[in-house]
Amino acid sequence: MKAKQIKPGIYWVGAIDWNVRDFHGYVTPRGTTYNNFLIMDRKIALIDTVKYDFADTMFERIRCLTNPEKIRIAVCNHIEMDHAGSWDRVMSLAKKATLYCTERAREGLERHFDTTGWDIQTVGTGDTVKTGEKTLMFIETPMLHWPDSMMTYIREDRLLISQDAFGQHFAQAALFDDLVQEQELLEDAVIDYYANILMPFGRLIKAKIAELQRMGLEIDMIAPDHGVIWRKNPEKVIKMYLDMAEGRAREGIVIVYDTMWHSTERMSRAILDGILDEGVYAEVIKLRETPMSVAIKQFWKYRGLLVGTPTLNNLMFPTVAEFLQHLRGLRPQHRIASAFGSYGWGGGGVREALGILKSMKLEVVEPGFEVKYRPMGEDYRQGYDFGRLFARKVVEYHSGFE
Repeated sequence: MKAKQIKPGIYWVGAIDWNVRDFHGYVTPRGTTYNNFLIMDRKIALIDTVKYDFADTMFERIRCLTNPEKIRIAVCNHIEMDHAGSWDRVMSLAKKATLYCTERAREGLERHFDTTGWDIQTVGTGDTVKTGEKTLMFIETPMLHWPDSMMTYIREDRLLISQDAFGQHFAQAALFDDLVQEQELLEDAVIDYYANILMPFGRLIKAKIAELQRMGLEIDMIAPDHGVIWRKNPEKVIKMYLDMAEGRAREGIVIVYDTMWHSTERMSRAILDGILDEGVYAEVIKLRETPMSVAIKQFWKYRGLLVGTPTLNNLMFPTVAEFLQHLRGLRPQHRIASAFGSYGWGGGGVREALGILKSMKLEVVEPGFEVKYRPMGEDYRQGYDFGRLFARKVVEYHSGFE
């Protein structure tokens, strides 16, 4: 596939990774793209690179337009290796190029590559570089999602090249948002990406969007480093990010559990019956049958979380512990949670789960619900009642965010 023009004189020269299914533990059933962009102006500029494995593909696209040796401006928005992994090859060819990045990115590049002989210039928010007819303005975005991150705004084209923000792991030959099915893109790809990568940075996202608005930037296209380019309605994805950054969720419950001898699984069924009879929507996820990133995405959608765990050696079951460890690192907000599970003699799994949920500063319903050994008749009734009680708590808690 040749380079694709996205604005006059600005070309996508990236790569499509159809086959990747594991992105450092994050399942990517639709693959991903590594987007980067070449500006054909009096000074030719390259913004970001691609994952090293796809460097040859990038150079093939660039050579459709120019000799890579003619690149004079290089911009590194983010040093994660899926975007920066080919800078050594670029700079070895474009020997007269000046590379612009944040100070922290410069430090990171020097740890990844031998940058001897590279002309690196550090920039901050508001700094600009002219390519000729076009003006590149840099906007620092520390911790969105790495400390080195920044965005590049091309003033004349009202184009925001946003690095990982507003991205999705979504491989497609159609480059733009209006050429793919919207529901699949928004519901699956955008929420999935935000929940698994950007959830911890909601406060920073709100602040950065507010800063962009104060700067008065006119944006009619957003080009992230993964997934589709937003040209139809970029305001829609910005609004969606603001909603997600506020921790907005649907009124509903996700039951995330695992089981050893099916006792905790049987408890989940009784609890689910109680939730549904209370008129609250619920979904059930068994961890050993579900990729972790899918469980995280489904958690993100709903206001309530129930964690089901058997007790093993007085602790949570390992898959449940892993799920909560992932969740704790993502620092969720504005959720209500509780735990349930079976045990053999001493218990401890439910108690540990509740402790971790409280450590996340979630609203926690205690004492949860435990059954010794296998649930019997009365246990089913108690589980059903626990489900109804928790459903009422979720409705009440959710009403505070409406």
